[in-house]
Amino acid sequence: MNITRRSGAIATFITLGVLTVGLAVTLNIGWIILNERTFALAILGVILFAALIAGVVLNTVFLVREIRRNERQDSFLNAVTHELKTPIASIRLYLETLQRRPVEESQRQEFYKIMLSDSDRLLATVEQVLKAGQLGQRHRQQNRTLINLESLVTDCIAITVQRHHLPLSSITLEPVPGGVRLYSQGIAEDLRTAVINVLDNAAKYSPDGVCVRCTLAISNYTMVTLRVTDTGVGLPANQFKRIFNRFYRVPGRAVAKIKGTGLGLFLVRNIARQHGGDATATSPGPGLGTTITITLPLANSGGSTGIQ
Repeated sequence: MNITRRSGAIATFITLGVLTVGLAVTLNIGWIILNERTFALAILGVILFAALIAGVVLNTVFLVREIRRNERQDSFLNAVTHELKTPIASIRLYLETLQRRPVEESQRQEFYKIMLSDSDRLLATVEQVLKAGQLGQRHRQQNRTLINLESLVTDCIAITVQRHHLPLSSITLEPVPGGVRLYSQGIAEDLRTAVINVLDNAAKYSPDGVCVRCTLAISNYTMVTLRVTDTGVGLPANQFKRIFNRFYRVPGRAVAKIKGTGLGLFLVRNIARQHGGDATATSPGPGLGTTITITLPLANSGGSTGIQ
């Protein structure tokens, strides 16, 4: 079912629901007027009428939600198919070139570099899909360790810079005020996935040049806040919560050409919440950049203050 057919189906179900409710209201009011002397029957009719209306409304809402969910899942499948086929086709092309004709050593090394980059992209897509499946299990039985968040974010920045072939100055981490060390208790692999996904988005959605600033700070005495601010395409206010939904991608021409699975920020929010925190988004508006904020509980580093 394509987007046009889905839009028509949604309009059909909403129209059908409105007409059904209107007919039910008309019939019920007419029945009450004709039977106004039988008060008990009138009360019973009102109750049955309310139940009927509730059923119609719930059924319409359910159908519309199912259509939209199917639309998001189809978009996800299309995106994943592209994300898997593109690097595979690229790797195959370079391998065929190396197989069919002699290549100078410098060009050969360049081919190897491109193929490694494509394989990293392929692996990242597979890992993202697998991670989304793992997070479906609400209680993951893994040992949690004490994590130095500044070191973790620094490592994630280095990975993102290398993955997107960016200059080192394109993504910076501001010094923590007072030079303190901020720790949180958690699963290092999951938190690394969350931070890398945020940084990847910041790089992908900055088509006019990547300039990302990261800050770490204590908030409310018990939480650590990581803010990642970019200067990219930005967000309208009605997208601040939707972008964390599974399979959801912001509509519009500005982001249509940017490929993705719609799972990145879904993973970010779920990982943050599984660690006792949360993830939020803010933006001054389209074209003015976006700030993604991850909050995590502050943990003691072995002393009583939680910082060193």
